[in-house]
Amino acid sequence: MDYHKQGRSSRNKGAQGERELAKLLSDKLGLDSIKRGYVFCRESDVIGLKGIHIECKRVEKLNIENAMEQARNEAEKRKDGKPTLFHRRNRKGWLVTMDLDDWIELYQRGFKDAD
Repeated sequence: MDYHKQGRSSRNKGAQGERELAKLLSDKLGLDSIKRGYVFCRESDVIGLKGIHIECKRVEKLNIENAMEQARNEAEKRKDGKPTLFHRRNRKGWLVTMDLDDWIELYQRGFKDAD
């Protein structure tokens, strides 16, 4: 097996997942500002969702703890929002993982006056 090709394939799949997620979020939320970030510019995987640091994973076998740790570390470095993991497997829908305290804070802020 050519490991160089395997690495390139994995990177391409990751980039494709980031573009897919950015388009999906942009379309669903009506925000043209959401787009794929540029790693070499030290941006998140997907940018434009205020207060959320997006780590995007498009893999069949995901170690959620490791991926969340990566999201936490990068969110801390970039100071760009709550660490949030968006992930999906082949032929499955997107899932979102974040720390419970962060989710509660966002929920309370967004729905404080709703009812």
